[in-house]
Amino acid sequence: MKVRNSLRSLKNQPGSQVVKRRGRLYVINKRNPRLKARQG
Repeated sequence: MKVRNSLRSLKNQPGSQVVKRRGRLYVINKRNPRLKARQG
């Protein structure tokens, strides 16, 4: 899990979803689980 300023590069990957949980933005990817990130 990385904490990033911008999630734009990660949300463009195939299979990515941007999810908002507890006021934070997360990127999760079922196809490539290494691409997890948090913002905020």
